[in-house]
Amino acid sequence: METLPAQLATITNATLADGSLVDVEIAGDTVVSVSPATPAGSGDRRHDADAPGPSGLTLDLSGFLLLTAPAEPHAHLDKALSWDLIDPPMGDLGLAIESWKRYSAGMTVDDIADRARRQALAMLSNGTTAIRCHVDILMGDEPMRGVRALVQVREELKDLVDLELAALAGPHAATEHVYEALDLGVDLVGGAPHLADDPDADLRRLLAIATRRGIGVDMHTDESLDGALTLRTLAAVVRDWPAERPVTAGHCVRLGTLERAELAEVIAEIVASDIGIVSLPITNLYLQGWEHPVATPRGLTAVRDLLEAGARLGAGADNVRDPFNPVGRSDALETASLLVTAGHLTLDEAYAAVSDGARSVMSLPAAGVAVGAKAELLAVRGTTLSQVIGEASGDRYVVHRGRLVAHSEVTRRIALPDTLTTTGQPTVPAAESLLETR
Repeated sequence: METLPAQLATITNATLADGSLVDVEIAGDTVVSVSPATPAGSGDRRHDADAPGPSGLTLDLSGFLLLTAPAEPHAHLDKALSWDLIDPPMGDLGLAIESWKRYSAGMTVDDIADRARRQALAMLSNGTTAIRCHVDILMGDEPMRGVRALVQVREELKDLVDLELAALAGPHAATEHVYEALDLGVDLVGGAPHLADDPDADLRRLLAIATRRGIGVDMHTDESLDGALTLRTLAAVVRDWPAERPVTAGHCVRLGTLERAELAEVIAEIVASDIGIVSLPITNLYLQGWEHPVATPRGLTAVRDLLEAGARLGAGADNVRDPFNPVGRSDALETASLLVTAGHLTLDEAYAAVSDGARSVMSLPAAGVAVGAKAELLAVRGTTLSQVIGEASGDRYVVHRGRLVAHSEVTRRIALPDTLTTTGQPTVPAAESLLETR
């Protein structure tokens, strides 16, 4: 059993999404070589499986698909894992907000930090090595409880996962409290202008704060089927912002219900302003469409049109087991699967949205199995992207900054039918999972 974290030097026998079998060399946090795998038994074979060397561990990934590690561009760690504590009614965004307001009034810094820590580690164990978390500026006398908790968790986990914070300043949040959150260490200005009485005015207020501080923004944007459309205002205001001040818009549900002509116009403005768009399928599928019991809209943003127009597109899970989404597995493969099923993306497009696309939206350096890329990697048991996304095997290796930071292994024991034996030839075809597998 390896001790974690463990520096990696070499990965052998890994299968890539295109089917090729490769060996990978890692130096520090960077991939320095990718070459065809050396055949087993070859005299040129240089590596012993799972053996430590002078510069790090050698990891044999026979039977595993090696991918760029997912990044989560839109999380709510302060809300996560609260569904069972709150027992809220199921319903739309308005009901979820009211349930959360009531519960959050009694939260403590320790309570928030505990749930946020557990959620971040659950995501890490499944392969996510970078998280952007929207943290509420809360109502009441202590609006910084969530901010203080997440700043604490970010420090605790700094060697295991990259955690970036955006201040979620709802229309109720005083401007001075947004500045206070930034002073405490929050990285980006966020908000939900579409919930304000005057959405454009609230958006401009938040963008002005970001401009004064010289930082980027990540806005909850147009999270309704037929409400405000603030994306055009956002695109116009940030058109001339420098590249070091990234701009992200999450949800963008309204895009998915626009008529084709207007949709094309808005997407052209998004691309011209280089706004990163984040699709959040699981939460929007849950929250949207309650008022449409027949022919229910899916509530997703216009993922296909955005990709075809060249927009930067990432995807995330958003809420996990809180009033905004009662389920969720803390697994980017779940998000990718929903993008295929509900968003009609290809397997490659869907996985790119939760990995390379998410990293682009988050302004993170390129990662993956390529020379010069950061060694942010996920290995999942399987040999094709269809198998990996479809089965979402729990057998995984997670690499962050060139170090193995998580390893999970699942054992299944399933009884054989009488017509099968473990010693002779089966009389009917047997799936491998009928035997004990690990």
